[in-house]
Amino acid sequence: MPIYQTSGFQFEDPAVFADGMTRPDGAFVYGRYSNPTVRSLEEAVARLEGGTAAVAAASGMGAINTVLLGLLQPGDHVIAQHALYGGTAHVLDDLTERFGIQVSYVAEDDPAAVREAVRPETKLLYLETIANPMTQVADLPAMCAAAREAGLTTVVDNTFASPILCRPIEHGADIVVHSTTKYLSGHADILGGIAVFADDALYRKVWSYSCALGTTPDPFAAWLTLRGMQTLALRMERHCANARVLADRLAGHPAVVAVHWPGLPGHPSYDVAAKLLPDFGGVLSFDVAGGRPAGERFMSAVRLALLAPSLGGVETLILHPASTSHRHLDDAQLAQAGIGAGTVRVAIGIEHAEDLWADFEQALG
Repeated sequence: MPIYQTSGFQFEDPAVFADGMTRPDGAFVYGRYSNPTVRSLEEAVARLEGGTAAVAAASGMGAINTVLLGLLQPGDHVIAQHALYGGTAHVLDDLTERFGIQVSYVAEDDPAAVREAVRPETKLLYLETIANPMTQVADLPAMCAAAREAGLTTVVDNTFASPILCRPIEHGADIVVHSTTKYLSGHADILGGIAVFADDALYRKVWSYSCALGTTPDPFAAWLTLRGMQTLALRMERHCANARVLADRLAGHPAVVAVHWPGLPGHPSYDVAAKLLPDFGGVLSFDVAGGRPAGERFMSAVRLALLAPSLGGVETLILHPASTSHRHLDDAQLAQAGIGAGTVRVAIGIEHAEDLWADFEQALG
């Protein structure tokens, strides 16, 4: 796919020009509305997810905000799972403060709680396939079914799983969001996001709002994401395989109190994950004996892994969720999400597994 590095397009017919500004399937007019390179990315991810169409954004949070702000009105009510990415939780808190949009939180595998939480003003259920950072797995078939019974729109953040491990639309989701910064692009060199829609009417509504909000990605970032997606399946296989090695060995290390990865039988989401996913993802978290000071010593001692934000690239990255990705949460919210003061999140890369383990073992020592 070429890079259409242009902000606008020339016309000879004024009617075609005007029509292109009113709908997503018209002529390409202006980069904020659509661009051939960006559209190619949208179509590719929509096909991967089994959706009708997609709206790309300049970041994952751009995609999430476009969906939430495009669908919700002041006074609406949202049901969301307890365990959420910190940025998403912060946005939901802000929607409550600014617009009086109330949020009720439920467990990610409790459809009965969804039914109990529904109100006349409830509009949306928000889930994460694999939660950031404690890797709880949502029971998508049951939760989406409960939402559909109540007439709710279900939005699922599928970033941690990617379409290789899960396609939420097949389980009843209406909208799937991704930070394309992560696994889809795969090389830690772009920022991007995308929302995929099962329904054309929802797509057109959110597309229209996205044009007004101005969250459009740069064509070069879209092109780099398309390039990265060519190796997505291969990379996901290696991420998951490395995660299994590290999770198993960390679980047996005397300096580790607990390991949070849904592929371990002791994980609370193990049964749901085993039914829903072909593999268990490339992110895990663990608690070091000695709490936050011990976790900080570990993070300062690694040599191959990098102390850095984000995930989904070829390098292994570690961070301290309570002070970085989930810094907006208070102590009660952190506890509700299962995040401890000494929890370390590991976004596992595609390095040699034995090299990774040697690095972790020496750092824990």
